[in-house]
Amino acid sequence: MPRKYDKPKPPQQHQRWEGKEKPDWLSRALARAGVFPQKEADDAIRAGRVTINSRVALMPLAPVPPGSVVRVDGKVIPLSAPATRVLAFHKPAGVLSSTVSQHRTGTVFEVLLRQLPPDLAGYTWHAVGRLDVDSTGLLLFSNDDKFVAHATSPDTQLPKRYVATVFSTPDEARVEPLRQGMTLDDGPARPAIVRIRDEHTVEVTLTEGRHHQVKRMLGAVGLPVRALHREAVGGIDVLDIPEGTFRLLSDQEIQEGLRYSGRPPPSE
Repeated sequence: MPRKYDKPKPPQQHQRWEGKEKPDWLSRALARAGVFPQKEADDAIRAGRVTINSRVALMPLAPVPPGSVVRVDGKVIPLSAPATRVLAFHKPAGVLSSTVSQHRTGTVFEVLLRQLPPDLAGYTWHAVGRLDVDSTGLLLFSNDDKFVAHATSPDTQLPKRYVATVFSTPDEARVEPLRQGMTLDDGPARPAIVRIRDEHTVEVTLTEGRHHQVKRMLGAVGLPVRALHREAVGGIDVLDIPEGTFRLLSDQEIQEGLRYSGRPPPSE
């Protein structure tokens, strides 16, 4: 019988940008540079307002190789990533930690974005974690997705302090399992720092942030939560911010309070 030969395998294809700096795509590059939020960047590109090296770019995913000259409405746009910015927002009850409205409920973005001054409005802001719709307190936002990963990773062990108003009366014996580290339905929880403030208020500090974690931990020891307020993340609190408002954190607060070196400002 004639011998059968396998077809020769084609040579391995190398990535187009192997060994080179991989380009960003256009809409994200504009958003990261603080020119537009990403949705507005998409719209500007499709409207023909953006050029790369003097050629109109109509695709938001068009690559922007290093050294390219990008213009918006004829104006040259520097695309270097801006310094890390972090906003501390005092979330009110009744709004979702989401980018879309659900069941006629407003979102934190709707409350926050309309307050931003022009020098902050061009960024794409990412919420750092979530708070339940009925919970209040500190919610961070950043233009730096690496900061978001840093602040939400359990490996960072950034402390988050909550104040829970409970229906029952707490005592030291009842909250001790939280201090020892208890097992929830999704696995073991790290030991928490717990302080009883008064007959219906318990302060709980965690170094992780799982779904409904404080409510589940307190509920498991017979202290169902009536109201929950996140008072602090790391060294940042919202005691100086009226509910529904925000403030821009300083570089020192980001570095020391949130343990993040951040992206430095571009060199002059």
